[in-house]
Amino acid sequence: MESLRSRLKELEDTVGELESFRQQTFAELKESRREMWALRYGTLEAIQIVIDVACAVVSHENRGHPKTYAECLRILGREGRIDEALAERLAEAVGLRNVLVHDYLDVNDRLVFEALENLDDLRAFARQVTREGSNAKGGNAED
Repeated sequence: MESLRSRLKELEDTVGELESFRQQTFAELKESRREMWALRYGTLEAIQIVIDVACAVVSHENRGHPKTYAECLRILGREGRIDEALAERLAEAVGLRNVLVHDYLDVNDRLVFEALENLDDLRAFARQVTREGSNAKGGNAED
């Protein structure tokens, strides 16, 4: 699945960009509307890539017919394709993505900033989903 590799490379690049925001405090970021927009968009893009990859894997591997984006991630967790706890955390991140896309509520920029603490989950997802025949339930401690 060449497009999967391409999307995961995009995820790696996006996470790298998001890492740079960790060097700033929330107060510093809030001073620049442009920086906050960049953080919001980068976070949205990273979560969307995870969703796209998860749903593509579920479809490609005939693992079910999810009704929601979060369900794509939960299926991969239940099926042992990725770690279940990781799948649940990423499924919860879909809610942040929905707020960013649909602006359901006023976006709480502090929550977006705090999401930077979960960048390792995005990396773990990329590692686990690329393992051929993965059975992540017994995954490595580093994942």
